[in-house]
Amino acid sequence: MDISTIIGLVSGIVFVLISIVLGDGRIMLFIDYPSMLIVFGGIISALFVSYPIPKFLEGLKTGKHVFSKQEIDPTEVISKINELALSARKEGLLALEEIAQGMDDPFLQKGILLIVDGTDAELLRSILETEIAFVENRHKDNQKFWDSIAELGPAWGMIGTLIGLIIMLDNLNDPSTLGPKMAVALVTTFYGSMIANLVATPISNKLSLRSNDEILHKQVMVEGLLSIQAGENPRVIEEKLKAFLSPGTRKVFDVKNKDE
Repeated sequence: MDISTIIGLVSGIVFVLISIVLGDGRIMLFIDYPSMLIVFGGIISALFVSYPIPKFLEGLKTGKHVFSKQEIDPTEVISKINELALSARKEGLLALEEIAQGMDDPFLQKGILLIVDGTDAELLRSILETEIAFVENRHKDNQKFWDSIAELGPAWGMIGTLIGLIIMLDNLNDPSTLGPKMAVALVTTFYGSMIANLVATPISNKLSLRSNDEILHKQVMVEGLLSIQAGENPRVIEEKLKAFLSPGTRKVFDVKNKDE
């Protein structure tokens, strides 16, 4: 479970509720079912227009990824590549096939088996980079889904506000109702803004970060596998792959290796 997501959502709601209470507002004033129907129903309707049902359901499911703790450590894959390079140097490339069978990462496993099968270096790079490109495109589609919700939320909130204003103006003969009706009209904008800024945009941002981490992870694998295939020295391979790391992560990796 990603605790930062839980903290962010809960604290965001709590801060809003506290600000309402401190402003002498009544919580129930912000509960309006017609406004909810306009905003949530409008967003869902617009999404159905924008996406086929399978894509709509797939987009919703990606929201669960922001709650799962998926820490990708690039230093681990560098260490793994280094181990593979040492094995290939001592026992030859064919020895990697047995190692590949016990791997959990299908991308790395696929790359090793292609090497063992004698795949040309350029073809190997093309195959792996094509897979990375499709993974990245799929991730961008999922991010765009949540970006769409972030755009639609305030828009449907404004539509609800306009509906409320029309109803309010139709009742100008009773000035005592103008204040309450205006408050209800603005609640829809509040709902739309909350959906966009507390839910949809943060989810899109976190999915983007997770995607960047995964793509970097795979790029390190590609360069490492090509270096192993070329028969480069394991120490040279390690130094080459460390270029993908930030200075801070690189320092931690070096310290860890010294300790070992």
